[in-house]
Amino acid sequence: MSANTVALAYLIASVFFILALKGLSSPLTARRGNLFGMVGMAIAVVTTLTITKNWALILVCIGVGGTIGAVVARRVQMTAMPELVAFMHSLVGLAAVFIAIAAVNNPASFGLPATLPMGSKLELFLGTFIGAMTWSGSVIAFLKLSGRMSGAPITFGGQHMVNLTLAIVMLGFGLWFFFSETTNWTAFAAMTAIAFVLGFLIIIPIGGADMPVVISMLNSYSGWAAAGIGFSLGNPMLIIAGSLVGSSGAILSYIMCKAMNRPFLSVILGGFGSEGGTVAASDQTQKNYRSGSADDAAFLMGNADSVIIVPGYGLAVARAQHSVKELAEKLHAKGVNARFAIHPVAGRMPGHMNVLLAEAEIPYEQVLEMDEINSDFSNTDVVLVLGANDVVNPAANVPGSPIYGMPILDAYKARTVMVVKRSMAAGYAGLDNNLFLWIRPSWYLATQRKLWRIWSRPYKPVDPRRPRDYFGLIFADEKTASLLNEGMPFFLPGA
Repeated sequence: MSANTVALAYLIASVFFILALKGLSSPLTARRGNLFGMVGMAIAVVTTLTITKNWALILVCIGVGGTIGAVVARRVQMTAMPELVAFMHSLVGLAAVFIAIAAVNNPASFGLPATLPMGSKLELFLGTFIGAMTWSGSVIAFLKLSGRMSGAPITFGGQHMVNLTLAIVMLGFGLWFFFSETTNWTAFAAMTAIAFVLGFLIIIPIGGADMPVVISMLNSYSGWAAAGIGFSLGNPMLIIAGSLVGSSGAILSYIMCKAMNRPFLSVILGGFGSEGGTVAASDQTQKNYRSGSADDAAFLMGNADSVIIVPGYGLAVARAQHSVKELAEKLHAKGVNARFAIHPVAGRMPGHMNVLLAEAEIPYEQVLEMDEINSDFSNTDVVLVLGANDVVNPAANVPGSPIYGMPILDAYKARTVMVVKRSMAAGYAGLDNNLFLWIRPSWYLATQRKLWRIWSRPYKPVDPRRPRDYFGLIFADEKTASLLNEGMPFFLPGA
């Protein structure tokens, strides 16, 4: 294939990538956007294969990687999707590091002169340190999201000064590598090792509530790492694709930080939520709750004019999105205006709740973002919070709180609030939620034992190992009238 044909094919693939981003900007066109992305990637891969000499090795690597990816993707649960995304970001960063090492070791195989020019050294430096930071940072994000490491911020004295010192030292080794007349493996290895350590130190102090921003940020890093390596290899496809991923990830991170009323640098510097983690861990005071029943919930929602459902990570854990869709359909059949309120950072990755509801094929017009629906809570009869915590925490309105200033869904303003939650443990940010703790006659909390007695009635068989059955049973019986006309938080075992 001629150079002009290759350039044209890469240009066509780039157009498909841009169309993919455009399609993914809306749930209505997301399927089409995915299709465009698949076509663009297929064109890019086939074109690259036509200009390579070692077909056998490339095809073996594609086969091994594709098989592993397919098996993992088929087995992964929706709840594990955020950590899977973080793990994939780590592989992109590690690939960039390996390519840079190969280019430094054997420049001729990449079409580079034996003595690397300064321009190539700069490109390799950028690709290596961004890739190394992406890998180690993504590994920490994976460990935090999967529960293998505490989601609370991990900080120590002088942390920012240590990070700054390491960054300066890394830059020094980079300059040494850059100005060396021959290949300086000492400088390159030291620079790479420090970049790995920096990625680790930058992510560990970032608290749980900021993890969606971290995922988006790491996505941006992986894109810039790919773009940097693209310059080194002289591959315009890598440059374009990496730039698209890097810029879109950076823009998304900025949008999410703006939605949280948090400066982007404060997220990167970390330490968010550490105070809340301490409070939540040491709070051993006795809480008093009044309990309601599933019949009460059914009565309240069935007789409401408007209902707002607030999904959170617990909904994903319970795999209950399809049951929630059935609930919304029943409410609409009774003439109730039921809608879904989505917080920008609900869940563990950007758009987590949107993906969850889209999987259940909930109509997009029923799914509203925080800015679109927040003003409606004060005029809403019933708010049903499903597995969400931090995004409805009124502590965001209290000066001095670690999440002060973070925009929340104003669920507390509704006439009635019901909360379905696994336990009274603190949210992912490490904070108690006063929404569940206010002593108020109109708020109730059913214990797991109480709800189990209700669900033990012969509606249909219940398997306690399948939490999604519980969601389907909460509102299964609306025959029993209730004297309650106020809200009642209650637990859902296993949610």
